[in-house]
Amino acid sequence: MSAIRNQVQLIGNLGQKPEIKSYGEDKKYARFSLATSDYYYDNKGERKEQTQWHNIVVWGKQAELVEKHLDKGMQIALSGKITYRQYEDKENIKRNITEIIASDFIMLGKKN
Repeated sequence: MSAIRNQVQLIGNLGQKPEIKSYGEDKKYARFSLATSDYYYDNKGERKEQTQWHNIVVWGKQAELVEKHLDKGMQIALSGKITYRQYEDKENIKRNITEIIASDFIMLGKKN
């Protein structure tokens, strides 16, 4: 049961080309945004779309796969865990950020 305490599964489209960064000798991580959309009907019966944006981070070998295969607009399914962190901006104001640390992903659409 401990494996499902902090588990996120999303299907969505990449909002931009993944940003790849290196650290250490030959290690990488990737960052990108993922849009997920839900639909509902308002009180007039009109269909409405609600889009949520998620910050995604991928580490290690998975980041190398992201670099090779993912691009803006592609649809993927991913699983991972939700994390929260805090940082100070240039004006020394504390900011909070929510990220999904992806452990696995599947391409549902082809790279352009």
